[in-house]
Amino acid sequence: MWRAAWCFYPEGDPAAEVWVREQGLRILDGRSGAAAAAIRRKATYAGLTPTQRGAADTAADYLTRLRPHLGYATALAYGWPIATGVIEGACRHLVKDRMDITGARWSLDGAEAILKLRAPVSNEDFDQYWAFHLAQEKQRIHTSHYLNGLAPAA
Repeated sequence: MWRAAWCFYPEGDPAAEVWVREQGLRILDGRSGAAAAAIRRKATYAGLTPTQRGAADTAADYLTRLRPHLGYATALAYGWPIATGVIEGACRHLVKDRMDITGARWSLDGAEAILKLRAPVSNEDFDQYWAFHLAQEKQRIHTSHYLNGLAPAA
């Protein structure tokens, strides 16, 4: 949005901040298509040459192309994070800090097994996860081999 704004306003112009905020709110409200149209319309009304409006068109193209993936309104309604920094931080904490140990070599299966344990530990859900895991293993190894899931009396 900021690169698009500099197509319309001189750097440092407070009006640019207002405009970026308006477009940002449209996008967060689930109206990225309207934001893209507003950008293109502003560039057309300003009579900008293709070179002058390049960053504006890039921003509008991005919003149009990724519209199906910009479900910010839904994410906000559910309280989900929308900033990539939060997600990147979680990936770094959960994956990179464990997998990127000097000298470590991980097979895909081994890495997946470790990460499956690391996630519930990190979320403080390990006890609940482990009880579920043991119940599933009991079902798989023992109970499923008996008629009606009942082991015979000794």
